[in-house]
Amino acid sequence: MAKIVSVHSFRGGTGKSNTSANITYLCAMQGLRVGVVDTDIQSPGIHVLFGLDDQDMGRSLNDYLWGKCKIEETAHDVTSTFGPNMPGKVFLIPSSIKAGEIARVLREGYDVGLLNDGFEALITKLNLDMLIIDTHPGINEETLLSIAISDTLVLILRPDQQDYQGTSVTVEVARKLGVPQMILMVNKVPSMLMNEVKQRIEKLYDCEVGVVIPHTDELMTLASSGIFAHRYPDHPVSKLYRDMAMLVMK
Repeated sequence: MAKIVSVHSFRGGTGKSNTSANITYLCAMQGLRVGVVDTDIQSPGIHVLFGLDDQDMGRSLNDYLWGKCKIEETAHDVTSTFGPNMPGKVFLIPSSIKAGEIARVLREGYDVGLLNDGFEALITKLNLDMLIIDTHPGINEETLLSIAISDTLVLILRPDQQDYQGTSVTVEVARKLGVPQMILMVNKVPSMLMNEVKQRIEKLYDCEVGVVIPHTDELMTLASSGIFAHRYPDHPVSKLYRDMAMLVMK
């Protein structure tokens, strides 16, 4: 039975797509067949981390949602990005970066119900062990669907008062939707706060904090031009991403 994991944050700029990409890569390194879907249709970007140029994108999630193709036709096998020794497989389902198609989403919307059908089709057609959903920030119809069908919700926040308040709302929604597993990840934490953040956040939300990721110059310098755990496998932050991947795979 494939596991569905949603990676979400209430606000943008938390490192959600970077986390989705790193978890995807690290789960595939354990031999899993992993699909990752960019459902942040209004501001897509995870394809950049996997080295997929928008000129070579071809079919995207937008094409499926507008009835132009089957969803499995939008899946890009990006396993070769990681060299010949990757034990598992990685399939990326990107959203279109074309301005006209983003504008159409904003203007016309789409049938969110198609996402659920599409997720099930991807799991079946690609024989996936895990499907990771990189969500749109905030709470909307697409987000509620993604959370509701998830086996695991990874909820990312920064040590910021606005993030604290928004995350509180999301935690409450996830509990009402009955998500089986919810893991918090605190990202971009200043070194002076590292020792106190985990306990404070767990007490605030009565929820497990999987990892606390420090502010990292190497991660900022990489600037989404690759996947951190692949580029810096021995870095302490890569170990933290591995810890998160192991929690997700439980």
